[in-house]
Amino acid sequence: MTSPLIQPLRIQFDVKVPMRDGVLLSADVYRPASGDRFPVLLLRTIYDNQMPRYVDWARRFVQAGFAVVMQDCRGRFDSDGAWAPYVNEARDGFDTHEWIGRQPWCNGKIGTFGISYPGFTQTLPAVQASKYLKALAPIASQQDNFGHIYVEGVLHLHVAMFFINVVGRSMQREARALLNDNELYRRLPLISALDDIADIPFYRNVISHCTFDEFWKSYSLRDRYREIGVPALFITGWYDSLLHETLKLFNGFRKQGGTAEARNQTRLIIGPWPHQALGSASPPGNVEFGPPAEMDLVAEQIRWYDWQLKGVSNGMEAEGPIHLFVMGDNAWRHENEWPLARTEFTEFFFHSRGSANTGGGDGSLSRSSPTEEPPDRFIYDPADPVPSWGAQYQNLDRTGPRDRRDIERRQDVLVYTSAPLDRDLEVTGPVTATIYAASSAPDTDFTATLVDVHPDGRAINLCEGIRRARFRESVEKPALIEPMKTYEYRIDMWDTSNVFNAGHRIRVEISSSNFPRFDRNLNTGHQPGMDAEMAIARQAIFHNGLHPSRVTLPTIPR
Repeated sequence: MTSPLIQPLRIQFDVKVPMRDGVLLSADVYRPASGDRFPVLLLRTIYDNQMPRYVDWARRFVQAGFAVVMQDCRGRFDSDGAWAPYVNEARDGFDTHEWIGRQPWCNGKIGTFGISYPGFTQTLPAVQASKYLKALAPIASQQDNFGHIYVEGVLHLHVAMFFINVVGRSMQREARALLNDNELYRRLPLISALDDIADIPFYRNVISHCTFDEFWKSYSLRDRYREIGVPALFITGWYDSLLHETLKLFNGFRKQGGTAEARNQTRLIIGPWPHQALGSASPPGNVEFGPPAEMDLVAEQIRWYDWQLKGVSNGMEAEGPIHLFVMGDNAWRHENEWPLARTEFTEFFFHSRGSANTGGGDGSLSRSSPTEEPPDRFIYDPADPVPSWGAQYQNLDRTGPRDRRDIERRQDVLVYTSAPLDRDLEVTGPVTATIYAASSAPDTDFTATLVDVHPDGRAINLCEGIRRARFRESVEKPALIEPMKTYEYRIDMWDTSNVFNAGHRIRVEISSSNFPRFDRNLNTGHQPGMDAEMAIARQAIFHNGLHPSRVTLPTIPR
């Protein structure tokens, strides 16, 4: 008797798929046990097309009436050729779409799926517009790699060094765990930090290209949405390292997509999850969201593709395009656009008597504009950076909603806290800090973190951002600053959806480092990543009538 968990299906291993240059890519094909032609779901991955998670997904997709093709990307695992990260995915993806569309078991309709890098292997080939490609389902994907690997021009260090995991044709799993990450991240200069471990040209190229130049533009989607004619179901989490990029993709498809279907049918799901635990009922961190947090992502994709590839009317077509989880309420709801049309952007201003250092300082946060107040000062030493803790940091042991009280004991962290709220306050949307600051250095960084302070004292981070002084106006044309001159810095703190419940307090932390999520600014003004020279920066944050430093929260009427 057949196990109810293992339905009959047909499998072909290592099917060779020819690319236009003659390179053969390896794919495994899964089909229902009976029937001739099916809509096909495609995964293109660098992580091994026999990864257990995706094999389980394939089984469930086949059970739902789809054929599945899971392909190793060029130069990875069983596929021929040499892997050049990202750059071949548009051509190879299109060639694979065309090959699948001509197979006798394909009914002419293709959808795609996959998480992270396999998300980008979906969106990038969409501009090639194969007639067989009908819809996408990218989970945790990006508009382009500059926005992912360089956040506002600041190196996403732990993301850049991820490529030490994918040296050669396979994943470096067991041996990689023997490396000391703390030592690895502190290596300087960054350009040669991995040279004694492996030859990784892409990593060196990343360090060499710290501005949005042709290296990044050559395969960016930010100006190409009008070439995309198919809709997408995007999935991400509030603590996902690709949250910000996924929101860019969603708005790009909805506002600039090349067809009415791409603009009107694109959907977005955002849960309370980090990158490594998307869909989880118990994501890591110091907050419990309860059973509502769990989502069966495979079931959601089946529902999506029943609608898009089979024409099934299952209610998805009538729902608001955004399905988001509101933390604090710990409940899901549908919305129509991002940011929400009813958003009231509300400013909370920084105040102190000049001693906002640490959580025990005199920093406060209120709706009242500052008048004459002394600035807050701290010293930023790149040899002793503020450690990354929580938020969208792509490290399973440190990601998610974390209690920041230990971080707030540092003298180089300024802390501004509101009075306890007398009623619930919902914050849903993009969060921005505007600070007026001076530094003794010709280049430095400023960071901002939004925190929900619970009545029991837990200081739970929601979202955070960073601004490098040289990129304050442009990520294409950097300009150093004049030491001790006051500049305005806008810090994009990404996005959240959280109800600050009555009795909770709103808090903003300001500092100059978030390491190793981001690389350290060495404060010298030299080309980032190219040397090991460090300098201390003396920082001043102003909050007065001429310099009203503040955080702008997207508040939602309740």
